[in-house]
Amino acid sequence: MALLTPKAPRALRSLVAGLLLCAAGPVAAQTVRATASDVQAVFLFNFAQFVEWPSDAFTDAKAPLVIGILGDDPFGSVLDETVRGETVRGRPFKIRRYRRLEDVETCHILYISRTEAGRLDDILASVKERPILTVSNSDDFDSPGGVIRFIMEENRIRLSIDLEAAEATRLTFSSKLLRSAAIVPSQRP
Repeated sequence: MALLTPKAPRALRSLVAGLLLCAAGPVAAQTVRATASDVQAVFLFNFAQFVEWPSDAFTDAKAPLVIGILGDDPFGSVLDETVRGETVRGRPFKIRRYRRLEDVETCHILYISRTEAGRLDDILASVKERPILTVSNSDDFDSPGGVIRFIMEENRIRLSIDLEAAEATRLTFSSKLLRSAAIVPSQRP
């Protein structure tokens, strides 16, 4: 998704460099391998670069872009380290962790943990039509209206995007993001 250029975020450059080292053979035993959760954390950061929010999604021009995690946090400190010191369109990032749905107020990207799978319908109904990019790796995530689902296929992470759910959020997606994803067919009759 993102190019490995000098302007690429240092966390992304580090992750890509680490992945390349892991594939290098004998040296791999001495390196730390990136987990699926590590890669997903970097994806969450990168989504902010390929999605635009309506102006009313922020209280002012300097308000942070909030990445929230609802339920168990699979990322540990990786997500915090990925966004530390980074900005997107002049906005700093803020990470929030939510235990309860009622706590989700200002949030732009909401990762919904697998631990919340039994409540997906309620969660997605409560944020429907709000400018929140919902993301999960739960198997049923794209059927009730989640926007982006992480799918593991052949040890790679693929994206599935539900454009109908995305349309309700009033978010604008870059064609670069859409080209890299499988598009969920419309559920409309």
